[in-house]
This record gives sequence, structure tokens and C-alpha cells, in this order.
Amino acid sequence: MNASAKNLPHPLRMTSSGFTLIELLVTIAVLAIIVSIAAPSISTQLANQRVKSTASTLENALKEAKAESIVRRQDIDVIYNSASNPKTIILQNDGDILSTYNISDQNTVTIATINTPPTAITTVTFQPNKVIAGDDDILYSICDSGSTNETPRQIRLNKIANINTTNTGSC
Repeated sequence: MNASAKNLPHPLRMTSSGFTLIELLVTIAVLAIIVSIAAPSISTQLANQRVKSTASTLENALKEAKAESIVRRQDIDVIYNSASNPKTIILQNDGDILSTYNISDQNTVTIATINTPPTAITTVTFQPNKVIAGDDDILYSICDSGSTNETPRQIRLNKIANINTTNTGSC
């Protein structure tokens, strides 16, 4: 049997032509409930991704500075500038800028030496003899200001310029 809508009587054709308003409203309500459940998880994932990206950028900048100081046989400074928009990490040699890295404005980076409380350390100097200037290890803590549930990351830079990233700490 080959029945089409054109062969049906007029009242039957009109009743089977689409969705009712109630069906559409129920579908939209179910979608709204699902989105409201998923939204906090998505914002946490985005915050974690921003922290991970900033940690990766900072780690790459530190590795580049270490390599440049060895190759050039000169001191290389890594400067964290939180006052600029966007926040930047600058690699420089005697005032000459070698590289600039931008990081997310929603991330906060605190820099401290291991044995002292957080201070206003903004510059770390890599020396050509494969060590950093100063007596203490440096600890970078990276958090996201857009979420309270994210996992902070820490980058530890020891005296002999080894770089270690961990998912620990608190914001």
C-alpha cells in the first residue's frame, strides 16, 4: 500500500503535521535542566584548562631562558609582569627583549622562594653556569580567579635550574 499525505482526508492531514506547543515546551524545559546541571562542571573544566595553559607557558618560558643562557653564555632574566594587560612573561638579556609570552588575565601567578613567604619577586635570572641567581628555590603557584574548584598548579625551579610541575597547593 502506498499511502501519502495527499491521499488522506483533510482532517487527518492537519492533525499529523508537526509538534504541539506543549511538546516543544517540555523539550525546552528538559534541555534547560540538563544545561543547568552541566554548566558548573564546564566552568570548572575551563578554569582548569586556563591554569594548565598558563603553567605550560611559564614552564616553556623558563626552559627557553635556561637554554638561551647556556647558548649565549650570558645571564637571561625571566620577568613576570602582572601589571600589563594581558599579563606577560618577558625574557631579556641586558635590557634586550628576547621573547614575550602572554598569559590569561583570569589567572593569578604568585612567586615565592621556598624558605620565605610570598614576596614581590618578579625576576628570576638564569646564569650560564646552569644555576639561577639567589640562594633559594623559586616556587610559582598558578590559580584561576574565575573558579574556586580548580586544581592549582605549582612550578618549582630549584637552584640548579631544574623545572618541576605539580598539581598541588592551594589558592
